[in-house]
Amino acid sequence: MPDRRSQPEDPGDRGFGDEPKLSPEEQKLSGIPAETASSSTRNIYYVAFVAALGGLLYGYDTGVISGTLDQIAQDFGITKSYELFGATIPRNTVEQMITSSILLGAVIGALVAGPFTIRFGRRGTIITVAAIFGVGVILAGLSPEPLTLIGSRLLLGLAVGGSTQTIPTYIAELSPPDRRGGFVTFFNVAIGIGILSAALVNVIFRDVAWHWKIMVAVVPAVFLIIGILLLPESPRWLVHRNYINPARRVLRWVRPSGQVADREVRDIQDVMRRENEAEEGPWRALGEKWLRPALIAGIAVAIFTQITGLEMMIYYTPVILTDVGFPSTFSLQANVYVGVVYVVMTLVGKLLVDRIGRRRLMLTMLPGSAVSIALFGLLFIVSDDQPNRWLALAMLLAFMFFQTGGIQVVGWLIGSEVYPLRIRPAATGLHAAALWGSNLLVTSTALTLVSTLTLGGAMLVYAMLNVTAWIVVFFRVPETKGHSLEAIEQSLKRGTFLPKPARKGS
Repeated sequence: MPDRRSQPEDPGDRGFGDEPKLSPEEQKLSGIPAETASSSTRNIYYVAFVAALGGLLYGYDTGVISGTLDQIAQDFGITKSYELFGATIPRNTVEQMITSSILLGAVIGALVAGPFTIRFGRRGTIITVAAIFGVGVILAGLSPEPLTLIGSRLLLGLAVGGSTQTIPTYIAELSPPDRRGGFVTFFNVAIGIGILSAALVNVIFRDVAWHWKIMVAVVPAVFLIIGILLLPESPRWLVHRNYINPARRVLRWVRPSGQVADREVRDIQDVMRRENEAEEGPWRALGEKWLRPALIAGIAVAIFTQITGLEMMIYYTPVILTDVGFPSTFSLQANVYVGVVYVVMTLVGKLLVDRIGRRRLMLTMLPGSAVSIALFGLLFIVSDDQPNRWLALAMLLAFMFFQTGGIQVVGWLIGSEVYPLRIRPAATGLHAAALWGSNLLVTSTALTLVSTLTLGGAMLVYAMLNVTAWIVVFFRVPETKGHSLEAIEQSLKRGTFLPKPARKGS
């Protein structure tokens, strides 16, 4: 067996001419043909674009259901209630079960994906996730009754959770530190494109059977499988498995010079060497005190991306607006406007996140998010649930503007940055599970909350949650802009991770 611990050659080289020769096994692990010598910038754009197809699948599969619930209810004979499991279940509850089953699967998928990435690598996990996406949408589209659809969407959720646990981390581990935020947020942009695509499909093809609207997602799943087969493995995973030369090869493919790549490999090795001295495994290590600030920061942001109102709007905008008396055509069109704002503001956030920083972006946008959703709710309170439709739509889109351009841009990014390498698979799994668990909570209770508190009252609850999010970010979330993953880990060990306002009392 070849020596995996071979030392780097002269780090002053550029390009690929004087690289150490790799064994066939190492060449296969690197995932890069020996003759490859192309622009590092183009290469990392290719990585981000292909991997982000998983975000498009996530966005489409979670968003398409919002415009098909009425069709599904009619097709399955669900009127005011439905007989399920021998009990009479209200229609709203059945709709919540169909919508939220994918989120329950996402929680499971996020937790399972962590150990899977440790053993089979980030690339192998993404390939598996893409295959589950393809199978899941076909089974969901062929479902003959609600229970089968719920089970199929539960399976689909495994892919959703696995993709959100793996893909942002994969892109982050290949990206240069000074542009990591922009590349990782390709995933967010793809989610927005998926949500917008679902909304457009629901409007343009509103008379087409819901089965086809769901099954069309098999096409990007196939493209993701083909594309990821042509991409390299994560260099962090390769170093973790002691494949040093393949890791060097991968980093030289996405870095401007061999010197930069070799220095980064040495930094990863130093971090890994220190972490290997610890006896605890990744999951047991999560309880260590020095890691607590990172877990609080990452998981808090993850939860607030879900419970501050945006997910409820994505899943239920057509249902809610129709229920309060707006025409169904207007409600479906409003969902398209929601998708457009999501895409545009995610693109804007992508351009800003490496310039003004993650923390500053959230602190700037969250107040606007809180005010706009509060005003949206007050419109319904003062008008007895019959506000001017265009004014209500303006407040809804203003909320989407501040949400998607702020905390939604950072939600997946922060989870790919703040967790140390040794615990990263476990921590990102916990991060994704917390995010999907809170999403499940919101989605499975949203219609009930609206029914109990009225739409206006529910919106005021979400407004208060946006205020709470601002407070937590201010005190517990540091700025990670421009710092390497290894430097962020060192700040945790030195006790300098927290922002200054929180450090005095921590």
